Amino acid sequence: MSKGIVRVLKDLVIKIQFDDDMPELNEMVYVDNKNKTPLLVSSLEHGDMAVCLNIAGDKTILKGDAVTRSGHSLEIPVGDQMVGRVWDAMGRPIDGKPQLDDATLASMPKRSIFRPEFQETSLKNRPDEILETGIKVLDFFTPFVKGRKIGIVGGAGVGKTVLTMEMINNVAVGAGALSIFAGIGERIREGHELYKTLEDNDLLKTTAMFFGQMNENPVQRSLIALSAITLAEHFRDDKKKDILLFADNMYRYIQARNEVSTIIDQTPAEGGYQPTIFSDVKAMEDRLTTNKNGSITALQTIYVPADDLSDPAVQMIQHELDSIIVLSRAVAAQGIRPSVDINASSSSLMTPEIVGERHYMLNTRVLAILQKYNSLKGIIAIIGESELSAEDRDDYNKAKKLIQYFSQQFNVMEKMTGIPGEHHTREDTLNGIEEIIV
Repeated sequence: MSKGIVRVLKDLVIKIQFDDDMPELNEMVYVDNKNKTPLLVSSLEHGDMAVCLNIAGDKTILKGDAVTRSGHSLEIPVGDQMVGRVWDAMGRPIDGKPQLDDATLASMPKRSIFRPEFQETSLKNRPDEILETGIKVLDFFTPFVKGRKIGIVGGAGVGKTVLTMEMINNVAVGAGALSIFAGIGERIREGHELYKTLEDNDLLKTTAMFFGQMNENPVQRSLIALSAITLAEHFRDDKKKDILLFADNMYRYIQARNEVSTIIDQTPAEGGYQPTIFSDVKAMEDRLTTNKNGSITALQTIYVPADDLSDPAVQMIQHELDSIIVLSRAVAAQGIRPSVDINASSSSLMTPEIVGERHYMLNTRVLAILQKYNSLKGIIAIIGESELSAEDRDDYNKAKKLIQYFSQQFNVMEKMTGIPGEHHTREDTLNGIEEIIV
């Protein structure tokens, strides 16, 4: 392959001059030094200059170093050996366990994280299968349907990661599916807690984990989700499996892409985000699909900066989702867990065809009662509950019982709180609601 010379070093950006054969976009090139430093081609400029990203953040690169093209994009190994382990964006183990030996690596297929093999998306002839989470408020308002995308939206400290851990614990056991987790720009502590939770519940054997936490550079954080999705695509397309993919946190993915955009001197778009924000989100979300081979069911958390749900990045991700669970600081302050803002949450999957006529009608009735409760709170603050009509007082009390009913203890928090976790089937939830409102 052709050679290049390092001409410019600027933080994580390395500019390399090639005399003749230019590399492709997203191609891997390697510096001819003792570390064989991997670089990712980000863009091409001035006819002979490749702008590359220093994935590993290696500080030993020098001007004048020779660089060799690889002829391929960033590829990660895929296969059964990836399950039960923790990996970085380049498919290297980071769990302290032994590295894969050369013979094992050579026998494993490789897959580009940027160029998914085209598979015709198809939801035809696939009945909608509801995956029960065991969490009353979610199963009732935002059903978790195989092959669809669900988002948990909320600010800092309202319980997004804990809710994700509970869903991994509950759904992975019930569905018997393979789980893949992508930790994008979150705290190292949270990643360690999740690893221990899966280990304690014997779920590591069916889970592959990818971590690019907040201590990593933005290049690694921006790639980690793509690596996780690549492994999910392998198991869906080549092994014909149904996959559960958990991503925490999708806003951090956009944030990492924005940081990369800044260091390569792109002009930001309106709102302060990178000019490619739409294509960044769309290109990734469009890979979370169902086809004739299998399905990828995705649960994504979305951090809301300054609790502003109108943030353009948050809005953009929400448009790609089938169900949106909004966690509220005001609900959390009342001691209700999970702190779901029922009136702000929504689901396009809440139809009689998917959840059944009984569930749909109950959902409609409960939402009406809770909306009436919100409007009555202001009146009660002025004139008192005793001045309400008998019908309004009855609905107000039903709403208070429903709000309390949807509060629930989590299994993954049992060791910390000492309170046993709860798990409710959808049928149990519907029966309990009927007892309250009928």
